[in-house]
Amino acid sequence: MKKRIELEDTGMTFETAYDLEAMSRLARSWLEQIGEDPDREGLVDTPGRVARAWAFLTRGYQQSLEEVINGAVFEAEGSEMVVVKGIEFYSMCEHHLLPFFGQVHIGYIPGGKILGLSKFARLVDMYARRLQLQERLATQIAGALMQVLEPRGVGVVVEGAHLCMMMRGVEKQHSTTVTSAMRGVFQEDLKTREEFLALLRSQP
Repeated sequence: MKKRIELEDTGMTFETAYDLEAMSRLARSWLEQIGEDPDREGLVDTPGRVARAWAFLTRGYQQSLEEVINGAVFEAEGSEMVVVKGIEFYSMCEHHLLPFFGQVHIGYIPGGKILGLSKFARLVDMYARRLQLQERLATQIAGALMQVLEPRGVGVVVEGAHLCMMMRGVEKQHSTTVTSAMRGVFQEDLKTREEFLALLRSQP
């Protein structure tokens, strides 16, 4: 059963079915394993905060495509390219459980249906708020839009900065990763793909 909880210091509430007490115990054990004292003043409430934060950061596991789209698919006669640029995302790398973040750019050519604009951001969030790989994120977004809209084609470009490269390992602070997923005419037709990529390069 889901329960509504508040994310402290934000005023935000959200629903979760996670066992927050079990997650708090795991966070407390983790603190002990790294040599900290979870009973000291600064850490007393940390296990609970960590549990609530992770429930929020991974809430995409408890969302479905149908729930996110919520019927916001509309009939449309147009067949011109639609592009939504600069959708912010925040996710957690499944290899090191460290954040990666950036922007998603989406283009599609309708095949008789269009999607309410706010749903693009909600769709991105649903897949980003899971343990992820950037390559998979682009593929999942493109696949979902092909399923929901049955368009002539979809293009998705993801630009991300990864803290697993910035905080550990090679420690390169200014590197970014770009991945893409092209479906339908975006994959098959060079002119369509080039038009999409040119629109991404243009200034707002």
